[in-house]
Amino acid sequence: MIKYLKQGKPAEQKAEIDHAVRSTVEGILADIQARGEAAVREYSTKFDNWSPASFRLSQAEIEACIDSLPPQAIRDIEFAQAQIRRFAQIQRLSLRDVEVETLPGVVLGHKNIPVNSVGCYVPGGKYPLLASAHMGVLTAKVAGVKRVIACAPPYQGKPAPAIVAAMAMAGADEIYVVGGVQAVAMMALGTEGVAPVDMIVGPGNAYVAEAKRQLYGRVGIDLFAGPTETAVICDDSVDAELVAVDLLGQAEHGPNSPAVCITTSARIAAELPGKIENVLARLATRDIASVAWRDYGQIILCETDREMVEVSEQLCSEHVQVMTRDPDWFLDRLTSYGALFLGHRTNVSYGDKVIGTNHTLPTNGAGRYTGGLWVGKFIKTHTYQRVLTDEASVMIGEVCSRLCALEHFAGHQEQADIRVRRMAK
Repeated sequence: MIKYLKQGKPAEQKAEIDHAVRSTVEGILADIQARGEAAVREYSTKFDNWSPASFRLSQAEIEACIDSLPPQAIRDIEFAQAQIRRFAQIQRLSLRDVEVETLPGVVLGHKNIPVNSVGCYVPGGKYPLLASAHMGVLTAKVAGVKRVIACAPPYQGKPAPAIVAAMAMAGADEIYVVGGVQAVAMMALGTEGVAPVDMIVGPGNAYVAEAKRQLYGRVGIDLFAGPTETAVICDDSVDAELVAVDLLGQAEHGPNSPAVCITTSARIAAELPGKIENVLARLATRDIASVAWRDYGQIILCETDREMVEVSEQLCSEHVQVMTRDPDWFLDRLTSYGALFLGHRTNVSYGDKVIGTNHTLPTNGAGRYTGGLWVGKFIKTHTYQRVLTDEASVMIGEVCSRLCALEHFAGHQEQADIRVRRMAK
């Protein structure tokens, strides 16, 4: 039997918050659509107290940011980007163009074509999340995107040096210091000085996520992203302190970040609340993580591993960490999640920052139908066809004509019939 020992806020409260966000974002987007850069500047001043002569950084300003970092920081960024680039290149190689003669004289194929331009948003108002620069900019460049622009808000009243360095080292063609809805709108809609892009990627707060949702269709997006989610599946092969650390390590993203323990261990379920308090006491981000745990944390006690799979599949969390005796058993059975972290030696932070997989992942149950950001998200697969002989065109045309007649599409039918009349021997 599955027992919910601790539960989070009901979904109804979240719906009320979402409605307010939608209305605010709608107004900002309409204003920027109408007034362009003047509106972007107004919102940047209002929300970030930031109104430089130019939002775009010059090459000298970019180099100054890079030069301001310690050598070890540069080496660490280089290491992380090498891992992310390597895995993205392997993924890119898995996407192959195809061409095949499916019938005598009938050739079908597809080409994998990169998106022409992409805008990458990098959150940085609360935390300077430079890792998002690797995940967006670098992955787009590996995919072959010609123009990649990147935006991040100012941090403590100036460009965040580590974010700017990561953007530049990842290959960004244009770097802008502007944040929030105004940054997403600037990239998607364009302004007097910024050409619009074809696709927007990157995580952000509720307002950034809503802006992407409202702009979807006018531009492509990577996915609809909500608050960071984490679930830890564990048995008694690990200890409650490790579970507490891994839950709170993601809860610090924001006060509405769900963190869920799914366990078959009554000992862990009993010890976890106390361990949570102990770990919070040593975290500088306790003010945020404690609220997330209080309002959205859950402890779910199961009798069997199969029950843990059942609960995890229902939750479909963004991050699912499996710390059990046989993590591969869960790898074989879990189907709904953003990314898996298998065994006690790894954790979500490794994936977020350095190990090589992408950290932009589906939330709010979207892992049921999509994976996270990867090199393939920047690739469009376009089909083509070629008919080599009159005989093949007649053979296909005769069948096509009859099918068009069943659908009462006279124009479609004539497209087939004219070729049958002209090419039949």
